[in-house]
Amino acid sequence: MKVFDVAIVGAGHAGAQAASLLRQRGFAGTLGLFGDEPELPYERPPLSKDYLAGGKPFDRLLLRAEDFWRNHDISLLNGTRIDRVDAQARLLYTDSGECFGYGNLVWAAGGSPRRLTCPGYELAGVHYVRTRHDVDRLRAELDRTRRVVVIGGGYIGLETAAVLQQLGRSVTLLEVENRVLARVAGESLSRFYEAEHRARGVDVRLSTPVESIIGEAGRVTGVALADGTLLPAEMVVVGIGIEPSVAPLAEAGVRIAAGGVLVDEYCRSSAANIFAIGDCAAHRNAHSALDDPLRLESVQNANDQARVVADSLTGKPQPYTALPWFWSDQYDLKLQTAGLSAGHDQVVVRGDPANRSFSVVYLQQGRVLAVDSVNLARDFVQAKALVQARAVVDAEALADVSISLRASLKPA
Repeated sequence: MKVFDVAIVGAGHAGAQAASLLRQRGFAGTLGLFGDEPELPYERPPLSKDYLAGGKPFDRLLLRAEDFWRNHDISLLNGTRIDRVDAQARLLYTDSGECFGYGNLVWAAGGSPRRLTCPGYELAGVHYVRTRHDVDRLRAELDRTRRVVVIGGGYIGLETAAVLQQLGRSVTLLEVENRVLARVAGESLSRFYEAEHRARGVDVRLSTPVESIIGEAGRVTGVALADGTLLPAEMVVVGIGIEPSVAPLAEAGVRIAAGGVLVDEYCRSSAANIFAIGDCAAHRNAHSALDDPLRLESVQNANDQARVVADSLTGKPQPYTALPWFWSDQYDLKLQTAGLSAGHDQVVVRGDPANRSFSVVYLQQGRVLAVDSVNLARDFVQAKALVQARAVVDAEALADVSISLRASLKPA
């Protein structure tokens, strides 16, 4: 049985970064990086953008060249799925029955796409966007696809709809809520993106539940809506969130919250010698206006939590205090977000959305919680400092684009 001083389960951004940083920090023990995909660790954000569009080949998505892992003595166990953890004996079991031991375990397993449960969910032509394999399958069917229904109006759904529209497909986007981005953005930003997609020819339908997926001979032919409408389609793309991959730890008795492994400020779980980072880790964030644990699905969070674990395992523990930030590319629009807007009590829009360059600032009792900037990198850069400081600002000055965000600060 192979025993690793540190075993990292999950070879996405979080896991790969943790392994890399451990070596950079001088960690000399044995390192095993388990990934359930056959590929080398790679970037995921481009999957719904440049890679789907054909603008970026897969080798440019690799986080590190193959020889990096070999040269840094990091054992890559590609195509290896861990489905059971014995936290007492410090053992990992694969789905094929193989067993590995560990001194410390870093759980960075991410998640899998939340699946449709309605009739027809299993038909060929129903796609998800989470892995390279997912997108390769989707792209392979595009030549025989004219009409696409995208289910879900979050970032993945909107980004995928934008790419498919630009590839010349007829796209209908369905969202069960009354606006897109309802979970992550204010109404003004939601309405802006709805209008942009509609202007490009995407048929955006809100408050629209799906009844079933219709098919013939095992393949999608359409989507039936709850109101009886039938939308013809040769392809359905589903983007309704992820299910965090935490079952092996939950079954081992590790505490779960907000769907993820609950961790403290050092990314330690409730079980000894087990850390969790990335999409599957739930924590209380220093920049959140809410007290409840939350999960952050972002590259920033993955990288920063990986740094926290690497520091802890090399004897220099530092708590997780990083400012959350996110981005999304749709058409020629770059959305950059700093902070977490949940719990805001005031919204200020800087600039005119009609000009396609503006910011939305979220306040709580006059303090800056978060900023969404569209094609306005200057605001985003300044916003990071204001959010970090929970700065008190003058709302009237904030709305005046001739005044910089920094200059809108109220005197102490």
